[in-house]
Amino acid sequence: MCGSCAEHTGEDCEISSQVCPRQASHLTAADTEKSQTADYELAQKAAQGDMGAFEDLYQRHNRRVYSLCLRMTGSVSEAEDLAQEVFIQLFRKIGSFRGESAFTTWLHRLTVNQVLMHFRKRGVRMEQTTEDGETPIQIVKGTENPNAMPVVDRIALDKAIAQLPPGYRTVFTLHDIEGHEHEEIAKMLGCSVGTSKSQLHKARMKLRTLLRQQNASE
Repeated sequence: MCGSCAEHTGEDCEISSQVCPRQASHLTAADTEKSQTADYELAQKAAQGDMGAFEDLYQRHNRRVYSLCLRMTGSVSEAEDLAQEVFIQLFRKIGSFRGESAFTTWLHRLTVNQVLMHFRKRGVRMEQTTEDGETPIQIVKGTENPNAMPVVDRIALDKAIAQLPPGYRTVFTLHDIEGHEHEEIAKMLGCSVGTSKSQLHKARMKLRTLLRQQNASE
C-alpha cells in the first residue's frame, strides 16, 4: 500500500500515512537501483521481441498493476480485464520505453491512463466543486503506521475504499494511495485543483463513515 502523507503535503492525515509506500519501502538504494536496472534490461530485450523477457516483466509487475486497477475501479472483474489490457498495451508500447524514468513509474502511468480511459468510456465524471477540502479527517485511531496495522484492519480499509463513489475513489487512490499531488491529479482528470482537493476531502469523510459502520456491525 502506498500514498501521499503529511511528510509530502504538510497535512496531518492518518489515512494517507497508513498507505504510504515512501514510508513503507524497505528496499535499500542499492536494491532499488538493481531492480530498476533489471527492469530496463528486460524492457530492452522485450522490445527486441524476446517473449521470455516480457514474461519476466509480467511476473515482476502484474500484481502491482492489478492492485492499482482494483483500487481505482473497486471491481474485481473490471480490474482483471484492465490489468490484461495494460499488459497488452505494454507489449505494444514497450519499444517507447527509453529508461528516462524508472520502469515502474512508466508502467504506473500507463496503468493509470488505461483506467482513466475506461472511466471516460463509462461516462464517469468528476463532481465539479470549488470546496478546498483541505481539512484532514481522522478516520480510525491506531492506523497511523501501515506496517503495524492488523491485516483485518487493512482489509476493512480496502473494503471501504471499494464502496466510494467512482470520483471520490479515483482521487483518493491517486493522492493517498499512489502519492500524486493535486496538481498532477487535476491534469490527469481534466479538473481543477480545487475539485481534486474537495473530492479527496469528501472521500475521507465517506471513508470515516464506512469504517465506523463496519466497526459497529462487528
